[in-house]
Amino acid sequence: MIKHGIVLLAGLLCSTVLHADVVIIAHSSGPDSITENEVRDIYLNRSQQLPNGNRATAFELTAGTPIRSEFHNKITSRNDAQLKAFWSQQVFTGRGQPPAEFGTAAAMKASVSTTPGSIGYIDESDVDSSVKVILKP
Repeated sequence: MIKHGIVLLAGLLCSTVLHADVVIIAHSSGPDSITENEVRDIYLNRSQQLPNGNRATAFELTAGTPIRSEFHNKITSRNDAQLKAFWSQQVFTGRGQPPAEFGTAAAMKASVSTTPGSIGYIDESDVDSSVKVILKP
């Protein structure tokens, strides 16, 4: 019985991950669009500018969330362990600090909607008028 429950739970978790549709969001004054390469460069500390020339502020969901995994799988091709190692090196060498992290899509939206120049990512089903979608990878 327990084994069946674990298999069912694992199936539900996989189903949730497979059906998540990540979108890149921006502050209302941000660019109307952005490329996957530009997003990758911002999230991997290679660029600090949005396509419209404004300084970029990237926000991140906490490690282990399905949307974060989908985002990094599609955009940076790195898992949580690789990202942790990357940011440890960036901090140690003085090259940068990791993006601020939020535990929920609501917190991510609230920060993006009140921070000019910011970008983040959430599940498409969580989008509302407080932010604008600039990329659907």
